[in-house]
Amino acid sequence: MAEEKESTSVPLSQTGGNGGEDPEDPEKTPPASPNSSTRKACCYFLQSWVSKKFMTGCVVLFPVAVTFFVTWWFIQFVDGFFSPLYERLGIDIFGLGFVTSLLFVFFIGVFVSSWMGATVFWLGEWFIKRMPFVKHIYSASKQISAAISPDQNTTAFKEVAIIRHPRVGEYAFGFITSTVILQQENEDEELCSVFVPTNHLYIGDIFLVNSKEIIRPNLSIREGIEIIVSGGMTMPQTIAPLPRPNDRIPLNRIM
Repeated sequence: MAEEKESTSVPLSQTGGNGGEDPEDPEKTPPASPNSSTRKACCYFLQSWVSKKFMTGCVVLFPVAVTFFVTWWFIQFVDGFFSPLYERLGIDIFGLGFVTSLLFVFFIGVFVSSWMGATVFWLGEWFIKRMPFVKHIYSASKQISAAISPDQNTTAFKEVAIIRHPRVGEYAFGFITSTVILQQENEDEELCSVFVPTNHLYIGDIFLVNSKEIIRPNLSIREGIEIIVSGGMTMPQTIAPLPRPNDRIPLNRIM
């Protein structure tokens, strides 16, 4: 019995040497057929085509979805101001509160444009500016709204400007906010205060640049704001500078 057990227990290494094939040996594995290679290439091409078209669809639908979502949210938000009033009156028409809100804003603009409305607005502004924390929020928001206001005043952005910054050959978008005369011994120099936003429109740097070195493009204030807020994605393909005005008379000749 012991001899029979010894004869039956043969090591696996010996069986491999007697003609057995090792499936992990790359030299002994059979070569891939042409049909399997073609199938893999077709699967790879189909997968690449499907993923590319899917990403194209996402790129196309993403701005549409965001626009629809923001517009729908804005309509519901504005509609919520007057819709409860109509619900108490038994009137349930979607969008009526939104239209009422737009008319309300329009009539507020008409009222503030009058002498009486400007007086009431001035009193309300005087009261808000006396509040400790609210006055800072109101002042910052007022400066931003004044920049895009159709009634330009001394606090609004005057023009869109392009200055050479930070190195030669590089340019930066900014807004001209005011002008100042730098008095020197030889000749007075007119400088423009250019606000260059670094974080949308809230934070930025102020540069005093010679008025002759400023490039004034053919862009409105709103177009300049859209370019900065969008990160340059709304930049027009061609920008042409506005024609320069006639040479100004130096200040020392006027005096």
